[in-house]
Amino acid sequence: LFSFMFKINYLKFIKTKDCNKEPKIFDVSKLQDFLGSIPFELTNDQKKAIVEIEKDLKSTSRMNRLICGDVGSGKTIVGVVASYMVYLSDYQSSLMAPTEVLAVQHYENIKNLLIDTDMKVELLVGSTKKKDKERIYEKLENGEIDLLIGTHAIISDKVKFKNLGLVITDEQHRFGVNQRNSLRNKGEIPDILYMSATPIPRTYALTIYGDMDISLIKTKPSGRKEVKTIIKSESEIKEVLYMMLEEIKKGHQVYVVSPLIEDNASALSSALELEKKIKMAFSNKIKVGLLHGKLSNDEKENIMNDFKNGDIKVLVSTTVIEVGVDVENATMMVIFNADRFGLATLHQLRGRIGRNDLDCSCILIGKLNQRLKVLEESNDGFYITEKDYEMRKEGDLFGVKQSGDMTFKIADIKRDFKILLKAKEDSNEFIEKNKENYFKNDEKYYKIINEIKSLD
Repeated sequence: LFSFMFKINYLKFIKTKDCNKEPKIFDVSKLQDFLGSIPFELTNDQKKAIVEIEKDLKSTSRMNRLICGDVGSGKTIVGVVASYMVYLSDYQSSLMAPTEVLAVQHYENIKNLLIDTDMKVELLVGSTKKKDKERIYEKLENGEIDLLIGTHAIISDKVKFKNLGLVITDEQHRFGVNQRNSLRNKGEIPDILYMSATPIPRTYALTIYGDMDISLIKTKPSGRKEVKTIIKSESEIKEVLYMMLEEIKKGHQVYVVSPLIEDNASALSSALELEKKIKMAFSNKIKVGLLHGKLSNDEKENIMNDFKNGDIKVLVSTTVIEVGVDVENATMMVIFNADRFGLATLHQLRGRIGRNDLDCSCILIGKLNQRLKVLEESNDGFYITEKDYEMRKEGDLFGVKQSGDMTFKIADIKRDFKILLKAKEDSNEFIEKNKENYFKNDEKYYKIINEIKSLD
């Protein structure tokens, strides 16, 4: 455990040791005024994350922080406040989102939040017209844009910042390392803020993201109701259809999720078959849309926009909707063959609804099992991932088998978590005491690693 935590902490050490930057200094009273203008009450977790970010920005070491929050916990506003602090320090910020729909959503929401400030915000995505792109490139290089929001379009060679001070990556796991680095390299030593809607157990936070500082946002914004989760068997589909109809009559919209795109020999209901059946059930009187991974990006964007605008009442989809857009009017999520999905995926899907103060429900259709029971009893993503972790055991978090160092011969990082924390503390102390003698070059580092290994 010491050897493992030493490697993690050494990674963190080398990422920060040559990254002495100018501290970002700003008028705190202006920040307080901005926080007071936000039209809703920040949760304690959001306030704590903002304090941690403020400390990072004012430090001479580069910030490398992950905001890890449950679906709908309000990570974006924390990112906005971070970009406002950077603006007050006379630097620019960028926010990169994985899809165009999500980038547009961020742009519209953030523009409203910053309406009473002088901060200038622009949107740059693949479909931005060439003339507008040229205007944005010019304004960005002249320092006339304070926050640039966009997709991977913002890592284009033509995008040049005058003084980039903060890089925010939303749903960071959706981008490759090279994409994230391309954006990071557009500034001298910009601070880095990642946002992820995948809650992870504390034990894994130390290992998967051990080279980052982590801010956890667990509490949901006030006014949000808990999504009611109901388990139904396949024989109760007619009842589920009536429940869907009731929501549509109220003027609301419904998501329907299927695990497959096309029919095959298995008994799973495919999205195409589901779309047909739902259209027939509602006598083709209700507009039903279909979203799946084989569609082009433009087709996906158009369907998602039609659903967001209320033209589509029922959206049949595969798990491509797992992360992303808020459709406040969507109040029901129906998941077919729910027993075939992992806990984390089901929780992420359920998080697409409940973005409002309305009564929302998630219907899980499938054979009752331990995973579905966990979802029925809780809406807390951190509790759910702990349960997921217990069921899967270490090395198989969210169905992605971790290899190499995550599997120990004797130790169990869940059972031995206190020892792991002590090993983390001791390895940090070792690095701190020996950084001048040992860690000037990689050769000596590997010598130490081999010495530690020889103790096994």
